[in-house]
Amino acid sequence: MRTRKLIGAGPTALAALVAAGLALAATSTDGMAYEVENGRKILVWGGRTPVSNFDPHQRFDSPHHVFQSAIYEPLVKYKGSPSEIVPWLAESWEMNDDATEWTFKLDPRAKFQNGDPVDAEAVKYSFARALEINKAVAWMLSGNLKEDAIEVVDAHTVRFKFDVPSPSFIGYLPWWMIVNPKQVEAQAADGDLGQAWMMTNTAGSGPFRVKQFRADAVYQLEALDDYWRGWPQGEDKRLGGVIYQVIREPSAQRTALMTKQADIVEGLTTADYQQVANVPGIVIENNVGASPFAIKFNYQDGPTKDVNLRRAIAYAFDYEALPELYSGDATLMTSPFPSVLNGHVEVADFPRRDLEKAKAYLAKTEWADGGLELEYVHQQGNDETRRVGLILLDSLKDLGISVRITPLLWANMVANAQSIETAADMTGLFMATYTSDPDSASSQYHKSAWGQWFGVSHYDNPEVFTLIEKGRTTAAWDQRAPIYAEIQNRITADQPEIFGYVPNVRLAHRDYVKGYEYTSIKTSGFADFGSLWIED
Repeated sequence: MRTRKLIGAGPTALAALVAAGLALAATSTDGMAYEVENGRKILVWGGRTPVSNFDPHQRFDSPHHVFQSAIYEPLVKYKGSPSEIVPWLAESWEMNDDATEWTFKLDPRAKFQNGDPVDAEAVKYSFARALEINKAVAWMLSGNLKEDAIEVVDAHTVRFKFDVPSPSFIGYLPWWMIVNPKQVEAQAADGDLGQAWMMTNTAGSGPFRVKQFRADAVYQLEALDDYWRGWPQGEDKRLGGVIYQVIREPSAQRTALMTKQADIVEGLTTADYQQVANVPGIVIENNVGASPFAIKFNYQDGPTKDVNLRRAIAYAFDYEALPELYSGDATLMTSPFPSVLNGHVEVADFPRRDLEKAKAYLAKTEWADGGLELEYVHQQGNDETRRVGLILLDSLKDLGISVRITPLLWANMVANAQSIETAADMTGLFMATYTSDPDSASSQYHKSAWGQWFGVSHYDNPEVFTLIEKGRTTAAWDQRAPIYAEIQNRITADQPEIFGYVPNVRLAHRDYVKGYEYTSIKTSGFADFGSLWIED
């Protein structure tokens, strides 16, 4: 067995396993990152963040979702861009006329990795478990889905019932993973629903299982020889496994990719992508994203409660400078909703820099001659949001408004967002998009978002609240679409934020890695390991 040194990033994946005291019966490949075990190629993924919890009902964020999605499966998945919902554990489904019942027929082939069938009882258990634990994805459905409203019709049929129409329900299901209740309950202790065991063990139906790992360092997944769904690239091409190697610094990730010590990496900076863009043998996947950035005003307190000041700032802002933060790899918003959502419309006369209009709005405020200082808060350590603050500072000089830029730890930003009194004048935030349904965007503008980090503006318009509630409880799409068009126009008129941009989703890999397919409604840096193969 040969090992290679990973320049600037610690050991290679193979050496990292050895250094961690883990055994890998693999051979190193000259000049390539991937390893070969039993004739199968093992891809090396360079991720910046360790996987601290394998349980999809306890932990949910981008790096954990990438890892968990290789092991666990949902009823339906998002695929492609624009994303469409496709069958997975469920082979079909139907919604009743008023969207108060959703019925799913399970694929009879589906089985867990230990051979147990994926049946309706397992589906009910998984949803009930996630709701009771009340972590990870629970917030998506906890407001209107109850355990006693999940009905096992027969072994392969499960029905979800709601007190109110819930047409957006299916859009959240790709994030809800199904676990094997027999395995979980066998390891449960003191009523913990198996949480302690599931942190470092798995009970899924996906194409990979955890073979070995060293926490915070390296994790090895091995492919199932008898995966129930089969392999889209074919049995002869499919991977033998994946080594998830933690490489914390983007510069080290870049070096690993350039020196062929990692096959695929996520989380590079814009500067890193520029450096690898013209390196032979490296491919950059670059796609329109789904996570908009906005500068959210404090809508109810301080100077920014004045709509004319908010409009003045919005029209003074230099929007064209935003894509330059990503060397052009970003798209300006044309609506409060990102373009990947169903029902998105391009709002007429959407704010862009117009200094004459900005000064006209400012003249309607008590700060007609400027002389005002506002605070802009952003997440500490996030260079893009810091640089947005500099653009804001420079833009508002023309209005005689000064900006105090304040970096805060994320925990402190969340705490400050909880009340009108502690929220800053302006807060820079990225918003995640978890479903193609427009309710995922409109919900942040509802009163129910107050006190949450994404509701930091405390936007207040009862008429818009009513429209949001109507949109989420109207079953027919042809009736919902005009409601969401009106919502987008109403929110724009109120200017609760500077509607910013959506950065592209980028990921870099060696050109021998094949099978990557971008899915717009996914966490950033996502790749479906089950569809990848190595061809050299």
